[in-house]
Amino acid sequence: MSMMTSIAGTAMSLNSAELMQQYSLSVTKKAMDSQEAMAQGLLEMLPQQSPVAKGVYIDTYA
Repeated sequence: MSMMTSIAGTAMSLNSAELMQQYSLSVTKKAMDSQEAMAQGLLEMLPQQSPVAKGVYIDTYA
């Protein structure tokens, strides 16, 4: 009986570890999606810049 109990315990531990890993991955993905949405919002808040015309800036270090 001891060996069967050990096998069952190991199987349950592996199942539990897999569930915890899946949960952790899901939470991480949701956090990444949230961060991406916040970054998109910040980018949309930036003012639009006009294109730079050639010859406007002079490279004084060249």
